[in-house]
Amino acid sequence: TAPGPRSYTTLRDEAVKLFNSLQQLESERDPVPLMQGVLQTCLDLLPLVDEIYCQLVKQTTEPPAPGGQGDLHYWQLLTCMSCTFLPSPPVLRFLRFHLDRTENRFPASEMAKYACFIREALGKTKGRECVPSLEEILVLMQRQEMICTVHCPGAPACSVAISSHTTAEEVARELVSRLGLSQSPNLFALYEQSRRREQPVGSATLLADVLTRFE
Repeated sequence: TAPGPRSYTTLRDEAVKLFNSLQQLESERDPVPLMQGVLQTCLDLLPLVDEIYCQLVKQTTEPPAPGGQGDLHYWQLLTCMSCTFLPSPPVLRFLRFHLDRTENRFPASEMAKYACFIREALGKTKGRECVPSLEEILVLMQRQEMICTVHCPGAPACSVAISSHTTAEEVARELVSRLGLSQSPNLFALYEQSRRREQPVGSATLLADVLTRFE
């Protein structure tokens, strides 16, 4: 089910709960729901974003088994965080230093590949309305893109590869080009349709947020 409203206690108590969740993440066989839970808490309680970034940097510094499953789970959550939240400037500087250090120390490793992906994501992330869907988390763990299916009137459905940062306007432009409508005087937009309503998707809306709402 999609993340829903939650009840929270104090920031201190929630920070402790998140720390415990991170400890559990290391040995979790299916880390995706736990990752989504951490992301949802951070979205609901934005003051905790910096705390989680700092905890993840700590967990991925001098790990007992570099590149092991537990270590990579932390890197995968750090990847999801980088596509969802921007830390404060001091924490961002600290994080970038950690990414550089990891790439220099473990070149060509999985950790270095995650570090490179995270650095690029941080340059594009502006904040999200929703946390990544379960599907998005799965593809982010593999540093891949999602496939979004768009149904076009009078034409076959189109599959479009999107990232966590792809906007509705970017997808609409690509579809217009694919369908040979670049010279058309008409305006084109994406629509979000559910059982209850149909509405246009704002041009700056992230498609990843729309997919999370569907989930």
